[in-house]
Amino acid sequence: MASTPNLRAALASMIADYRAGEIPTPDAAHVDRWISQFPATVRDPILTELLHVFDRTYFTRAKVQTFIDGIVLNVRFAGANPCEFWQGVKVLDLQTAGNSQKDMLTLLANSLLRQCGIAMGLCGVSPHTYLYLDDAVFSGGRVRSDIIRWIKESAPANAKLDVLVIGLHSEWYSTKMIREAAKAASKSIELKWWRAMPFENRKSEINNSDVMCPTAIPTDNATQAYVTSLEKAPPIRAVGGKSPIGIFSGEAGRHLLEQEFLTAGVRVRNMCPHFDKYMRPLGRMMFDSLGFGSTIVTYRNCPNNAPLVLWAGDPWYPLFPRKNN
Repeated sequence: MASTPNLRAALASMIADYRAGEIPTPDAAHVDRWISQFPATVRDPILTELLHVFDRTYFTRAKVQTFIDGIVLNVRFAGANPCEFWQGVKVLDLQTAGNSQKDMLTLLANSLLRQCGIAMGLCGVSPHTYLYLDDAVFSGGRVRSDIIRWIKESAPANAKLDVLVIGLHSEWYSTKMIREAAKAASKSIELKWWRAMPFENRKSEINNSDVMCPTAIPTDNATQAYVTSLEKAPPIRAVGGKSPIGIFSGEAGRHLLEQEFLTAGVRVRNMCPHFDKYMRPLGRMMFDSLGFGSTIVTYRNCPNNAPLVLWAGDPWYPLFPRKNN
């Protein structure tokens, strides 16, 4: 294992472009201040596991640009003549809150100009495809509301719609709701999802998922009290399952993060009285649970579906200061 200072410096280096130009560049002192809020015996093990996790789930600006560049010329997505294909794509700008879509559209516009010599604003005059682009889909609430509003207000009677994201959690419910909205509007929408990485979070696959879900409830009084306050017992994962995309180093490392982030998340939640009931210890989620448990963080923001210990603010010190919509 690396020495303690090296662990802090290594994690700081990995997330160095987080909200670049908006907040001070994360350094070893920043990581040390954050990790010092956990018991001394688990600090280095937590950092060691996070280096493994974020190597797979922290998306730097360079990684995102590489993904977009690859999609622009991808034969499966854009066919044998990609630049010709893109001229017929109407890129949707639908989000009314936050800037994740606008940031992604900027990267796409740069890529189209650089690789095809075409201006994105001139594409899709007579569209054969509509494109919804964003960084990640978690519960899918935003993408559903955006697309359903588009279907009701301005979508044509027949449309091919591609949804393109970096990280995609389960899309089945969003697909169901979008198809129902199209049917209600008497429109035919051919929907397809594209992603850089799939993240398994279905309840039926809880034992082999890509999100944090503990195998047991910690015995401390605060966590026990939180669980008791829920109307339904939260889902519990069986020991020994594996993340399909290898987010965690193994059961031991995963168990450590789940237990420590849950316990500290309850503490953070109790520190922040203005959180609503849906802000769970392991991340925002509408129904009774311990939280969504996502580990995705991008260079531009940390989602509130991630554990509270990663992003919650004063009086907690966050690893990823979050920019609210």
